[in-house]
Amino acid sequence: MNIHKHARMTSHGRLLLVQRIRQQGWRVADAAAAGGVSMRTAYTWLARYRAGGEPALHDRRSTPGRSPRRTPAATVAAIERLRRQRLSGPRIARRLDVPVATVGAVLRRLGLGRLKALDERPEPMRYQRQRPGELIHIDSKKLGRIDGIGHRITGDRRGQSSKRGTGWEALHVAVDDASRLAYTELLPNERKHHAIPFLERALAFFAAHGVTVERVMTDNGAAYKSYDFAAACRLHALRHLRTRPYRPRTNGKAERFIQSALREWLYAKPYNHSAERAADMPSWLHWYNNHRPHAALKAKPPASALNNVLGNDI
Repeated sequence: MNIHKHARMTSHGRLLLVQRIRQQGWRVADAAAAGGVSMRTAYTWLARYRAGGEPALHDRRSTPGRSPRRTPAATVAAIERLRRQRLSGPRIARRLDVPVATVGAVLRRLGLGRLKALDERPEPMRYQRQRPGELIHIDSKKLGRIDGIGHRITGDRRGQSSKRGTGWEALHVAVDDASRLAYTELLPNERKHHAIPFLERALAFFAAHGVTVERVMTDNGAAYKSYDFAAACRLHALRHLRTRPYRPRTNGKAERFIQSALREWLYAKPYNHSAERAADMPSWLHWYNNHRPHAALKAKPPASALNNVLGNDI
């Protein structure tokens, strides 16, 4: 039997064990069996009771009462102060004349083991436009074309080499900031000669639902930085906003929509061909716009949010 099993007993169980032995005359073996512990454990609690009475049967702190080798509080404070000046562990150790291992242990205990822990995390930029059409987010996602179900699903790698190089296509998305109403197309690529016509058709889609687009936000892809895209925005009196470099979360609503599309449509089931995947797009988009609960809209679909403002049906 586990000799450390006494640690699993409650203080009441330990007192009952001692009382059975000392007051009721039970044999140690019988009291131990009744308590579900070993005889060695029973003798341990008896010895503790004799030494300290009932208080000795309570759980003890796992940390020692004294830690003579523990780093002094003044040294810990000095290590933290120097770390907040962005000094490395070895430099702190040399400055304070303490072992590098000690500095490392203290920094990990303080949660300052990595310098990035010193950087203040910016508050997430959460915003939502009040009026549908005030801003739409446009983005695209490169997707591999499908020519048969792959080995990750079938487990059969035979013939895989002959199916490589099938090519790519791009999912283009436009999402209204206020209502989250979305429009999508699968196009051959992400270049401007597809991005600009997509913009035109997206504007027509929103207009058909009573939404007049005022601004568009994109990332800094080549298609969106082109003169032709700028000309298209001017033609429709659109103000074009671009995200800051390396800050894709600024266009987060489009990014989030793409993640939902990947999880719930594009990768939701195995497709035999790209055309089969594309054929599922209208039904999924209708479900997203009209039936899918959206967390940012109090569990209502985008159509509901749009109807609340415009009073129309999608």
